[in-house]
Amino acid sequence: MGLHPLVLSSFVSKGVKKSRDEIIASLQGQWREDFLFELRSCLSLYWIYEKAVLECDAKLENELLAKAPPLANKVDLSQTRKKPLKHSPKFNIQQVSFAFFRTDLYQIPGVSHTTVLCLLTNMGNDIQKFATGKQFASWLRLVPNNKISGGKVISHKTPPGKNQIARCLRMAANSIGNQKNHPLTPFFKRIAFRKGRVAAITATARKLAIIIWNMIIKQQPYSAFDYEKVNQKRKNSQLKNIQTRLAKLGLTTEELKGVFERASLSTI
Repeated sequence: MGLHPLVLSSFVSKGVKKSRDEIIASLQGQWREDFLFELRSCLSLYWIYEKAVLECDAKLENELLAKAPPLANKVDLSQTRKKPLKHSPKFNIQQVSFAFFRTDLYQIPGVSHTTVLCLLTNMGNDIQKFATGKQFASWLRLVPNNKISGGKVISHKTPPGKNQIARCLRMAANSIGNQKNHPLTPFFKRIAFRKGRVAAITATARKLAIIIWNMIIKQQPYSAFDYEKVNQKRKNSQLKNIQTRLAKLGLTTEELKGVFERASLSTI
C-alpha cells in the first residue's frame, strides 16, 4: 500500500520552489476510468506477447537440440559464460551451441549471444561445405574482390550483398574497435589508420569468420590472436623484399653504405 501524500510531502527537499499544499495536490491521483481501462488492456497485451516469446524460445531450443548430436558427457562451460543481454532468448544458447558445433564459440572475446544464435539459425552444419576459412569469409562477402590489370591492383572493394551472419560479425568487430585490451584491437587500429574505420570493421569481421571456421571445422579451442607474432612476420617479409630489391640493383659497397647512412639519419 502506497504512502499518504502528507507523508510523502515531508520528504521533499527544501530547494523545491512549490509549496507543500501544491505538492500534496499533485500527488492526488486522478483515476479516470478510460485511462484505467487502457492501462489494463496494455498490461494484458504485454503478458500475451511475453508468453508468446517464451513459447517461441522453447520451440527454437527444441528444434536446435533435435538437430544436434547428443553429447556423451556434460561439459562445464561456466568459465566462458557471458551475461545475457536484455533481449536474449531465455534458454542456454552456449550449451546449445556447444552441442551443435562441438566447440565453445564463447571463448572468442567480443562474440556475444546474438552472433552465436545468428550462426546457429542461418548457417548450422552448412559451414562444413567450405574447404577453407577464406572460402567461408568470401561467401560472407568479407573478402576484397581484387581487380588486377597488368599486374597492378586497380580495385579491392568487397562485393555488395546482405548476409545476416556478416552483419553480426561486423557488429562484433565494431565493438572490438572500441575495446582496449582485445587481442584484435591493434589489428583494428592499424587498418583504421590506413584505410578508415569501415575497412577496419570489415577486416576484423573477416578475422572473426576465419577464427570461427577453424574452431568449428578443426574442433580446436580458441587461440588468442598474437599480434606481435604477426607483426614480426610482416616485418621479416618486408625485410626480405628490401634485400631482394637491393640485390637486383647491384649496388656497390660504398653505395649501400650511403643508403644506410641516409636511412639512419632520417630516423633521428
